[in-house]
Amino acid sequence: MFGIVRPCRHVLCKGLYTDWMGHLCGLCLALREEHGHLSRLVTNYDGLLVSVLTEGQSPASASRRRAGPCALRGFKGADVVQSEGVRLAASVSLLLAAGKVNDHVADGDGVYARRPVAAGATRLAGRWSSAGTAMAGTLGFDPTPLTAAAGRQALLERAPAQLSPGLRELTGPTEDAVAAAFGHTAVLAGKPHNREALEAAGRGFGRLAHLIDAVEDLAGDQASGAYNPLAATGTGLDEARRHCDAAHAELRAAVDELDLPRPGLTRALLVRETGSAVSRAFATAGIYASAGPHASAGPHGTIGSNGTGHPPGDPGAPPRQRPPKQDPGGLLSLACTALSCCTCGLYRPAWDEDRESSCCERFDCSGYDCCGNCSNCSSCCPGGDGCCCDGCSCD
Repeated sequence: MFGIVRPCRHVLCKGLYTDWMGHLCGLCLALREEHGHLSRLVTNYDGLLVSVLTEGQSPASASRRRAGPCALRGFKGADVVQSEGVRLAASVSLLLAAGKVNDHVADGDGVYARRPVAAGATRLAGRWSSAGTAMAGTLGFDPTPLTAAAGRQALLERAPAQLSPGLRELTGPTEDAVAAAFGHTAVLAGKPHNREALEAAGRGFGRLAHLIDAVEDLAGDQASGAYNPLAATGTGLDEARRHCDAAHAELRAAVDELDLPRPGLTRALLVRETGSAVSRAFATAGIYASAGPHASAGPHGTIGSNGTGHPPGDPGAPPRQRPPKQDPGGLLSLACTALSCCTCGLYRPAWDEDRESSCCERFDCSGYDCCGNCSNCSSCCPGGDGCCCDGCSCD
């Protein structure tokens, strides 16, 4: 539920990280106040981009309000975003969560195969869908692309073998859903000329999210026999990486076209962090693929030592790789999963590759003080694109 864009304080300077937390806490509180505590479970990092995009198109910061102490902030108060962008993010998160739950129920995944669980999950998804649709109506947003996405996806995945869709067709529903949500931020921000570029950015981001999810789930889906778009279309990791790189290039080009008076956080998340998400996914997938049927040659001829198809030192891949720690299962795993949910994903257990304490190791930022010396940004942030100091006071 937490999405592919997972920034932390190690890769965002203080100003941008504070802004990001303001959007995150604003979304969480908006969900709680309008739909109850249980709805906070749908807090979604990717849905949060809708709020960030809305503020990024405005010359002035979005309205903030003072929130009370919270365990995620060390029991301190904070200034959190309060705007139509946050409410749109809440609507999108509710609708996406409802679709995801319904998809799990339809597929009978894990505990969803049990009738009591499936019945309860279906009722909860129905409430979330109704709440998200009602909230979208108050914002003038047509939620049809989001509410229809899960159904369209299911039809594509269950198509007869002779009508089997290609990879781009399979990512279509996700692309359309994200494009609609991104595009509506232009309406909220009063920047209608941005809508076309925002929809293009949404399609690129939606494709990336779908592909990264497929890459991360590939090993588990192959082991369980569950549907995976890469396996279904015979797409190897090398080809999947090329699709991801192309989608990221389209996303970056679309962001470059936007009229953004406040570009810092938008570029940091949509350009740099999405590129990092691609690298993370393929670095981990390469460990499993090296001895499997999808370990075909990468775009440089062979799968590099980082397991991504990119040789060591390539800006598109992390310079180091660590084998993933194993989830121990049982009560410890359940407790850590619950804690991760309760902290909106900010807490991550030791076996999670994305845990915050390893950010600098993953991105090889050791030795660089991005915001103390902005001249090092081109080294710490490959290419300097979406650098932590971009549009930030570097305080």
